[in-house]
Amino acid sequence: MVEFNSDGSIKLPNVLVQQKKDNEYKMKNGHCITIKKEMVSNQSPKKCMLHIELSERFTDDSFVANIYGQFMANSEVPSKLTKKNEREFEVEIGTCFRRCQDCNNLVRMYREFLDGNIIELKGSCTYEGFNRTFTYEDHFD
Repeated sequence: MVEFNSDGSIKLPNVLVQQKKDNEYKMKNGHCITIKKEMVSNQSPKKCMLHIELSERFTDDSFVANIYGQFMANSEVPSKLTKKNEREFEVEIGTCFRRCQDCNNLVRMYREFLDGNIIELKGSCTYEGFNRTFTYEDHFD
């Protein structure tokens, strides 16, 4: 059921409000990064962008470039890392058959380095990943 605020706007569910508060707390008080996935161009050649924001607790941002270097060594996708300021980076991912897979691998590498302290926002990314509602009947007869 949809609920409305006194000003007529739609009231956010409590789950989303709590999630937003938790994410803000993580970004202020912990070593955490936020990665927002955006699709820059959906026509050929397709391009995607990862917006990376570091929490206020980080004093050294060299790990971003180091992990990106490891990613590039194993990636088939043309990409470029740009530093916007001391806390914000952008990774542009170009067209390739494995674009989405390599993008997810880069996010996974950051997640592993930070022991899961990552906030991943889908943004305008259209990649759904694997079907999460897999059942035995869907695959086997």
